[in-house]
Amino acid sequence: MKPTKESELNLSGATRYLDDLPATEGMLYGVPLTSPCARGLLRGIDASAALALDASVSVLTASDIPGENQLGEAVSDESLLVDGEWSYLGQCLALALAATPSLARKAAALVRIVYDELEAVTDARAAAESGSFILPSRTMRSGDPASAFSRCAIVVEGRVESGGQEHVYLEAQGAIAESLEGGRVRVVSGTQAPSGVQRAIARTLGLGMHDVEVEARRLGGAFGGKEDQAAQWAALAALGAARTGKTVKVYLNRREDMNWTGKRHPYSSDYKLGLDAEGRILAYEADYYQNSGACCDLSPAILSRTLFHAASAYRIPNLRVTGRMCRTNLPPFTAFRGFGAPQGVFVIECALDAAAREGGWDPVELRLKNLLAEGDSFHFGQPVADCRARRTVDRTLELSRWTELRAEIDSFNSAHRLVKRGAAILPICFGVSFTKLVMNQGGALVHVYGDGSVSVSTGAVEMGQQVARKIQVIAARSLGIPEGLVRVESTRTASVANTYSTAASTGSDINGMAALAACEEIRGRLLGLAARMLGADKGELRIESGFVTKGCEITELAWKELVDKAHLDRIDLSAHGFYATPGLFYDMKAERGSPFAYHVYGCSAVTATLDALRGTYRFDEAFIVHDVGESIDYDVDLGQVEGAFAQGLGWAALEDLRYDERGRLLSDTLSTYKLPDLRFMPSAVKIEFLEGAPNPKAVMRSKAIGEPPLLYGIAGYFAILDALRAVDRTHPTKAPSSAPYAYDLPMTPEKALDFIQGVRR
Repeated sequence: MKPTKESELNLSGATRYLDDLPATEGMLYGVPLTSPCARGLLRGIDASAALALDASVSVLTASDIPGENQLGEAVSDESLLVDGEWSYLGQCLALALAATPSLARKAAALVRIVYDELEAVTDARAAAESGSFILPSRTMRSGDPASAFSRCAIVVEGRVESGGQEHVYLEAQGAIAESLEGGRVRVVSGTQAPSGVQRAIARTLGLGMHDVEVEARRLGGAFGGKEDQAAQWAALAALGAARTGKTVKVYLNRREDMNWTGKRHPYSSDYKLGLDAEGRILAYEADYYQNSGACCDLSPAILSRTLFHAASAYRIPNLRVTGRMCRTNLPPFTAFRGFGAPQGVFVIECALDAAAREGGWDPVELRLKNLLAEGDSFHFGQPVADCRARRTVDRTLELSRWTELRAEIDSFNSAHRLVKRGAAILPICFGVSFTKLVMNQGGALVHVYGDGSVSVSTGAVEMGQQVARKIQVIAARSLGIPEGLVRVESTRTASVANTYSTAASTGSDINGMAALAACEEIRGRLLGLAARMLGADKGELRIESGFVTKGCEITELAWKELVDKAHLDRIDLSAHGFYATPGLFYDMKAERGSPFAYHVYGCSAVTATLDALRGTYRFDEAFIVHDVGESIDYDVDLGQVEGAFAQGLGWAALEDLRYDERGRLLSDTLSTYKLPDLRFMPSAVKIEFLEGAPNPKAVMRSKAIGEPPLLYGIAGYFAILDALRAVDRTHPTKAPSSAPYAYDLPMTPEKALDFIQGVRR
């Protein structure tokens, strides 16, 4: 990758994130006072001791909120500050403000609360049994699965557990709010959704959105954790600024962030899969019990994507999948890279694994036999178009030398008793678009300055994924100028209004298209001027490498000269671009439509080596073939696949999110919550982008890159499971078990050892 100003700042340590911004004179620091148990009834708050600590101290409660004490949008179930019953440990009760961070913490510790502790529920199935749901269940159907099961030669049923996942972004949650004249506020927020934060602040302060300006400069990671949940901390900072008239900073430390914020949703699921004698899937049913946590947050949209991806990359003619949003007394679970798709994909892969064992089929051949193909339809009615499932799988088998690899593993396992190897193949199919139609839109504002430099503002938030880099490339290519002349600005609600989250892998697609539209408008004006200056036809002129070209001939008219002349001729050098993803529609009642602009395909092969005595393992190799369309920036896309794969592998085999029965997070530090590092990753990772596969439905024929590759990590789970099944049945530590295997992700060494010993938890 060519060095950029942003990368140079990052490498030198000069990049300023929210916590690096210098304190302003008189700044106050806010520390939330949070609930001490998972469920309780607030009887009173006594802040007298805190207020006596220092003249700068103030304590804000629900009674200080001038607007509506509510953050929930889909469901009004999330107060900014509790004024009655709270529903999870870590919910905000009050905000202590003081002149220094340490003084604010002391003040918060001195606030005394009076409350009654109430009985809490933390398990999704227990919540379902008691009828505790966020919203009614949702079901998608195709064909007649009940009838199809009667025609099946093999039917397998079982239960699947998939755990949550901590975001562990480098930069914790935080915001700085400045009080402006006329009751306005300006907020710098660590958010993926500046307009969402703007809306939340306006709502809680009783202001119009035009009185609230939100800026997201850059985020030190997010992965979905700052899509909806950044609003709370920004609204608290804004409340402090509005009540005191001073600038207020709220910034969580790592342990607070881990304890008080939501994670990836844990799921408990049941499946039933039926196949004919040749191994073709005839029918599939699944019930997903989503642990939604205490508040709605983004759970409906996440469950929606689970249902959309229930069949993954497979053709299933008869299907019924039902999702339930179970309300528990845990922090509201939220968006995480993959956004519900990994949970759904894991269930169908477990069902196929069980079917392969029951039918005596080769797992890879079974998957190949049931892959989606051109002319098929998804279970929600959308036709399968430009399908690359078979191409990516075939190339992965070739890249990994699968036949030889499988033979080598079998030979190794025959020769070794206490060390076993395993391997697994996993195809993916991921739909790209927000599943909520209104969110598939974005705007851009482009200025060309008199010296020829260019400023681009969009709704895309830069959080390490290099969306700013891609938009810079798009603008430079469109205008025909060097990339160094283009600057992509931080995201501001005053520059581009009514934006939607930078999420769902749509950041480059939507905002890049909006920027492209604005640049093309300006380019059209400039080419019209150039045609008059050169006495040529506009249609035969282009701008390339900073010069106007006529056919194959480079003219002497340079970009800067053309811009200068346009300014002198009073030609507008600014443009607003807008893009709304075309062709999307969905009928929620019928559960039919085309919710995705296109699909991303790919395949991974992962190998693992298991120590059968200890239950420990390592990943040896990974082979990935990914459908990227035509890459806008190869190095950026390669980095995204590598990072997403690492995160997916961590979810599948390492990251064990644990709460106790009282709703207390046990894995609340980086010493108790394990993350994948370089040693955890396979020693060899070979990634190849599918060649000759342009995508006409996205900007510059590219495809979304951020979320789909996380699914590749699931192959790591099945690679370990394959090695576990190779353990000698006569091994002295292996005890017989009559209970069927319950799929349980992540596959930690503890669970691997249980499997070897025949223990079912």
